[in-house]
Amino acid sequence: MIPALSFNSKERERTSSFARIGSTLGGGLVGVVVMPLVLFLSVNQVNGTGDSRGWFAFGLIVALVGIATSWVVGLGTKEVQSDLRKNVKDTVGFKQIFSTLAKNDQLMWIALTYGIYAIGINIENSLVLYYFTFIMGKSTLFSIFQGVNIVISLISVSIFPKLVDRFNRRRVFATCIGIMLAGLLLFSLAGKSFAMVIVAAEMFQVPQAVIFLVVLMIISDSVEYGQLKLGHRDESLTLSIRPLLDKLGGALSNGVVGQVAVIAGMTTGATAASITASGAFRFKSMMFGVPAVLLVISFIIFWRKSTLTEERHAEIVDELAKTWGKNITVEQEETPNAQNIVLTTPVDGQIKQLASVSDQTFASGQVGKGFAVVPTDGKVYAPFDATVKQVFPTRHAVGLVSADGVALLIHIGFGTVHMNGTGFVSLVTEGQTVKKGDQLIEFWDPAIKKAGYDDTVAVVVTNWQNFKDFNVVTPIDKQVTAVSEAVFTLSKAANDNKGVSK
Repeated sequence: MIPALSFNSKERERTSSFARIGSTLGGGLVGVVVMPLVLFLSVNQVNGTGDSRGWFAFGLIVALVGIATSWVVGLGTKEVQSDLRKNVKDTVGFKQIFSTLAKNDQLMWIALTYGIYAIGINIENSLVLYYFTFIMGKSTLFSIFQGVNIVISLISVSIFPKLVDRFNRRRVFATCIGIMLAGLLLFSLAGKSFAMVIVAAEMFQVPQAVIFLVVLMIISDSVEYGQLKLGHRDESLTLSIRPLLDKLGGALSNGVVGQVAVIAGMTTGATAASITASGAFRFKSMMFGVPAVLLVISFIIFWRKSTLTEERHAEIVDELAKTWGKNITVEQEETPNAQNIVLTTPVDGQIKQLASVSDQTFASGQVGKGFAVVPTDGKVYAPFDATVKQVFPTRHAVGLVSADGVALLIHIGFGTVHMNGTGFVSLVTEGQTVKKGDQLIEFWDPAIKKAGYDDTVAVVVTNWQNFKDFNVVTPIDKQVTAVSEAVFTLSKAANDNKGVSK
């Protein structure tokens, strides 16, 4: 659901952190109550491992709680409606998931990274209970470990937004993998020392929540990457890949874990005393060696191939913003002659040719026809009566549509998307009707200049193909006041009886 809630990477990080706090708490509590509850529900405790009745009852409880809370999430979450989310594919199938994966290279690499990583951590995580039960001979200590794990994991997830703000996702991912590998090494040397085991196990467990969020953010951002690259948006397809990999990783690791348990002699009726030295050695080799190799492989793939950084995602969102409004049309009115449409400037400042701006996408006319303003004030007003069709998440741009069908993009500054909304205040919401002269945005111009970005405001008709005769009627370099005089004119073609639908 993350891409449906926000386009902003920072907002996605905060939202995901809150969600992960809940899932960490829930997952951790399962670990705390699993053995006490299984033993309580068992007819025969079988040397502290529980019987089939106890495990079945525990699984049933987890399933019912999972179903109920999933309904709560599904019914309670509200998606953000945006024009940028409308170009989606109609059909979704199993084959299409892999087709999308193959075409979206950044999604493919992060998926491969996470798939290998998921197998490794699932093997390790599944064998930890075996370790407590058959190596240490104290299965009840597993609940204590999980209790400590909840507290530390909640702390790490809570500070995730600050971690990535300071160090960026790539460095956070690399650091977490390093900590996990160190934890595996210490775990392999811990023996029956509970103090060493809990420290080592936490070193392996705690970074997992942070890595999950890093991967989730990159997968979420790959939605916009794919939209820009492929021309259509695949939210549900893209986000289905992460749980698919989790399930595949869990299934594969379960097969490995089952074989390890058999090879090590950790089957029904076995105890810590019955495990031989060779069995313990084989168990430890699989428990620590295989996950370590898989973590190293996943890190290498990530570091070399995953290039979708927070900065790159911001640039992509800005590129998508420049494509807004191109397909907006209205029904032609029953008028035999062409109609002149007059635009005023939305902000005080000095008029410039759009072709002279520093952003080549705007200057080349790829975004549309219009003009530019070097602002002398930070207040942006509606240049005509309109409906607000797009409020961009970083608040540096707004899209308006007039009754005449003019789709107007007002874009404040170039490179300002990297400011993530700092210094910008949006005063309108999508779907709102505004009158000429109503204030839309307020921005702090010194903040733009201090950040090293160009503060020029681009005012562009993005669906210019529906019109003709574009002219800047105010002398270039003239100082003008917002909404006070005509700056740009265009003509609405006469009705040719071909009506275009909205």
